[in-house]
Amino acid sequence: MAQIINEISRTFNEYLLIPGLTTKECTPDRIDLKTPLVKFEKGKTSEIVLNTPFVSAIMQSVSDSNMAIALARNGGLSFIFGSQSIESQAEMVRKVKKYKAGFVESDANLTPEHTLADVLDLKAKTGFSTIGITNDGTPNGKLLGLVTSRDYRASKDCRDKKIKEFMTPFSELVTGKYGITLEEANDIIWKNKVNALPIIDENQNLKYFVFRKDYENHKENPNELLDDSKRLLVGAGINSRDYAERVPALVEAGVDVLCIDSSDGFSEWQKETLQFIREKYGDKVKVGAGNVVDRDGFLYLAEAGADFVKVGVGGGSICITREQKGIGRGQATALIEVAAARDEYFEKTGVYVPICSDGGIVQDYHMVLALAMGADFLMMGRYFARFDESPTKKVLIGGNYVKEYWGEGSNRARNWQRYDMGGAATLKFEEGVDSYVPYAGKLKDNLDVTLGKIKSTMCSCGTLSIKDLKDNAKITLVSSTSIIEGGAHDVILKETKRNN
Repeated sequence: MAQIINEISRTFNEYLLIPGLTTKECTPDRIDLKTPLVKFEKGKTSEIVLNTPFVSAIMQSVSDSNMAIALARNGGLSFIFGSQSIESQAEMVRKVKKYKAGFVESDANLTPEHTLADVLDLKAKTGFSTIGITNDGTPNGKLLGLVTSRDYRASKDCRDKKIKEFMTPFSELVTGKYGITLEEANDIIWKNKVNALPIIDENQNLKYFVFRKDYENHKENPNELLDDSKRLLVGAGINSRDYAERVPALVEAGVDVLCIDSSDGFSEWQKETLQFIREKYGDKVKVGAGNVVDRDGFLYLAEAGADFVKVGVGGGSICITREQKGIGRGQATALIEVAAARDEYFEKTGVYVPICSDGGIVQDYHMVLALAMGADFLMMGRYFARFDESPTKKVLIGGNYVKEYWGEGSNRARNWQRYDMGGAATLKFEEGVDSYVPYAGKLKDNLDVTLGKIKSTMCSCGTLSIKDLKDNAKITLVSSTSIIEGGAHDVILKETKRNN
């Protein structure tokens, strides 16, 4: 007969943290949220360390280049969704790597032969008021001039007026040489009282812009996740079908880490994908695998060569795998078992394989619980889908703004590779839904609040780091009555907004 596990499969909502001794040294400003992303040997450190323990989900409605830039600037990392062409995914990776922490590749470019009408159309489309005028209209063409809102009067000038007639020509521009530091670029900006500084190479080709506002933003983001060349770090999702073509293209584009995206990671398909990467690139290319929900699944992927393992099946807010297939496990129970297997594997082999908790997080305090239960970092979809930086539309419904949010297993995404078990290249049935989430504004504003809550909770537990939290936190099961008691009850609430 089937193996029956009588232990109740539990969720984060069934647990609470018990306060520990909060010492005078345990203050929010001293909390360290750094955490390893990829495996490392005992006595060594991980080659990639997150400054914030968050990664964004591998989803069309969550992780594109804009989200990747925003999250990396705040210490986390995005895995750009793989349910798109290889070329377009690789281009998104390139866009992130070209950002270079304050050095921005131009997204608005025209030629001198274009007209004012083209300028206005491009401004309306992109929102950018600074347009680089190059010989071929490309971001890296020979810089011939600039157009800003000061160069024309939309209400007075003729729409068919050529750009060459009103642009600021190159001879009048203040520029910086390719290779200068961000600090040097800022000095030029302030000395010459300009808002934008074009960075050009020895052939006058446009490489980047440095904007006055972006430098200030850079100073406000001390946790930026950067590589050795001061470029933002970025990940990308892959599947177990076209990896032989997709992986080389992503590596060539400069991706820092990959993750096999699947609803069920305990499979020979994932092992084969990992073997291909190891045979072709050795340990140079970092790749995570998953998802799994128990000890056996973790050990299988760890021994196959995964750099980290994702935990969770069916716990996402738009996931209906459990409903459709009866497959899954409560996220808390799954995470606790896999964390124990991770520690056992570390003791046995001397190799620490980080685990990522994926799904099941509804409230901010669930994040601390997940970390205390053993997660090294968290993957979230709904949380990030709410922000300006996600790739979906903002829609007004019933007087409230919402953002579109759909699962990779929905008919809208039709990401058959994620759910394929072999056979026809098609999504046989839905394992995700199409939905909306409340619009929440800018990523940084919300993330600052969330991180504030996490640090405050860790102080209440008497812990100063994620490792300290994992080693020393005390967690208790709660009854259904305790869950009710944990929120506002037995009062008449005023009309107020509450943040999750």
